Amino acid sequence: MFHPRQRLTKLAGALQIFELIFHSIVRNIRKKHNNAFIAILVNILQVVVFVIVFYVMFTVLGIRSAAIRGDFLLYVMSGIFLFMCHTKAVGAVSAAEGPSSPMMKHAPMNTAIAISAAALGSLYIQVLSMFVILFIYHVAFTPITIDDPISAFSMVLLAWFTGSAVGLIFYALKPWFPTFVGIATIVYQRANMIASGKMFLANMLPAFMLAMFDWNPLFHSIDQARGYVFINYNPHFTSWQYAFWVGVVLLMIGLMGEFHTRRHASVSWGARQ
Repeated sequence: MFHPRQRLTKLAGALQIFELIFHSIVRNIRKKHNNAFIAILVNILQVVVFVIVFYVMFTVLGIRSAAIRGDFLLYVMSGIFLFMCHTKAVGAVSAAEGPSSPMMKHAPMNTAIAISAAALGSLYIQVLSMFVILFIYHVAFTPITIDDPISAFSMVLLAWFTGSAVGLIFYALKPWFPTFVGIATIVYQRANMIASGKMFLANMLPAFMLAMFDWNPLFHSIDQARGYVFINYNPHFTSWQYAFWVGVVLLMIGLMGEFHTRRHASVSWGARQ
C-alpha cells in the first residue's frame, strides 16, 4: 500500500519528464481520433482546403499580380502554414488540462507537462502537415525553391511560439472566466484570418493600413518568412525581433498568471468549465 519515495538523479528526473510529455502528446493527438494517422490526415486536409480557398479567392478577385514574383501557390502556402501553426497553438494550449483536471491527481503529472505536451503536439502535427504538403507539391506538380529554408522554418517556429504564449494567457484566465475565454479564443483565431496579413505584403500596404496590422506578431512572422522564402522580396516594415520579444513578454505574463491560478485551484472549477 505504501511505497518509499525514491530520489531521482537530475538526469533520471529529466528523462521522466520527457517521457511524460511524450505520452501526453500522443494522448492529445489521439483525442481527435483513435487512429493517430487519421488525426494527422484530417489536419492535412484542413490545410489543403485553406490553400485552395485562398488560391481561388486570389484568382477570382484578380489580385495575383500583387503577389511576389515567383510561385504563387508557394506564396499562398507561406501564409497559411504560419497562420495554422499560430492559431492551432493558441487553441491547443488554451484547452490543455487545467490544475483541477482529474489528470493532475496522477503524480508526477502537472500543468507544466500538460501545457508543454499541448504546445509540442500542435507543433508536431502542423510541421508534419507542412512537410507532407510541400513534398507532394514539389514531386507531383512543380519543383519549388526556397531561398533560405532554415530561416523560413525558424519563422514557423516563431509563429508557433507566439501562438503558444497567447494560448498560455487564455489558459491562465480560463478557470476564472471560462465562458469569456472560450469566446475570446475563437474571436482571436478568427480575427487573425485578416489581421495575420497572410493575404498581402507589408511592403505594398499604405501607412494607414500598416498601422492596423503592425501590432500583430504573426503579421511580422509571415512577412519575414516570405522574405526568406522568396529571393526577390525584402521586407522593410516588419521585424522578427518584435515578434520574438512580444512572445517572450506574453509568455512571462502567462506563466505568472498560471502560477497564480494554480495556487488557487479548486475542484469545484471543474463543474463550471
